[in-house]
Amino acid sequence: MDLGTGKTTLHNRENEEDWTVHLLDTGINTQTGGRIKQVSQFIGSEPFLLTYGDGVSNININKLIEFHNTHGRLATITAVRPPARFGQMNIEGDRVIKFEEKPQIGEGWINGGFFVLQPEISRYIKNDQTFWEHEPLEQLATEGQLAAYHHEDFWYCMDTIRDVNILDKFWKDGNAPWKIWA
Repeated sequence: MDLGTGKTTLHNRENEEDWTVHLLDTGINTQTGGRIKQVSQFIGSEPFLLTYGDGVSNININKLIEFHNTHGRLATITAVRPPARFGQMNIEGDRVIKFEEKPQIGEGWINGGFFVLQPEISRYIKNDQTFWEHEPLEQLATEGQLAAYHHEDFWYCMDTIRDVNILDKFWKDGNAPWKIWA
């Protein structure tokens, strides 16, 4: 897209999806909730998908949407178990009986950053300074309007250069669990 002229060029004609893509400059100081509020005018009346774009996963999006459509709440958040930061060992005496490098931890659930939302969630967002992760999600939870889709498989964030390097190694080694397309 040429922002000066408004001319768009579609480079990959193999994609048969009937999508409308909007590019919206929400401003450098706008928080996550404010970005959702600004884009809400383009969403329409159907549920929509939201992600932060800083995580990779092999979540089955169709199952996530199906789950959302069955519970009747305004929002579905994907709950994931984060990978451990360090390797894990099971030890008996002085013998390591099992070693696993950075396993997915078994306790606790965190926000995996993949959502299905009803358009009405925009009323939970005050303005551009609203963090989606604070008041809106907290209020939705308090009101019983936030459902959790439990994803037990691969999920990894990309918050630091260390994360980028780990994910890049997965990709280069041909072992990228999030690559679920042909």
